[in-house]
Amino acid sequence: MKDFEFSIIASGLDPSAEDFEARFYDAGCDDATVSFQKGHIIVDFARESEAIEDAITSALECVTKAGAHADRIEPDPLVNLSEIASRAGLTRAALTQYAKGQRGKGDFPAPVVKITSDSSLWDWSTVARWLFRYGKASRDLTIEAEAVKQANEAIESADPDIGTRMREHMREYRAAI
Repeated sequence: MKDFEFSIIASGLDPSAEDFEARFYDAGCDDATVSFQKGHIIVDFARESEAIEDAITSALECVTKAGAHADRIEPDPLVNLSEIASRAGLTRAALTQYAKGQRGKGDFPAPVVKITSDSSLWDWSTVARWLFRYGKASRDLTIEAEAVKQANEAIESADPDIGTRMREHMREYRAAI
């Protein structure tokens, strides 16, 4: 078993309700801290599980059981170069050089948002896989990035069976990397 840390950003409950935090605890979120920040319910998990997809799926079930609506999973799947450096344990300077093609093979993934600005954003899962391919990130980091991406896609599409979708995709993903 391994501990996986992630947050579920949720909505749909009144944070001033007397039983706000108890609802989450009673629903199985006893391995999480619950807060309300900037208009969102934040449920920070440190969930023990065999696989990240199982940890996320069971946490989503608990948040739903508490009466909240899961809006997305974090860590955020869109990252700037500083965040990539932090998550991968590399320097910002090294990432800037990779992104500009001044270091490595010149095949660093392209940004996906704010492409023409100085504050471009990259898809974390794509970058993590690239870093893994070149020995700059662990396989576990890459798998966790992909699992968060898949969970967010399933939430966005309102997939009624997120668990099955994630388990199938992650099995294929693990085999491919």
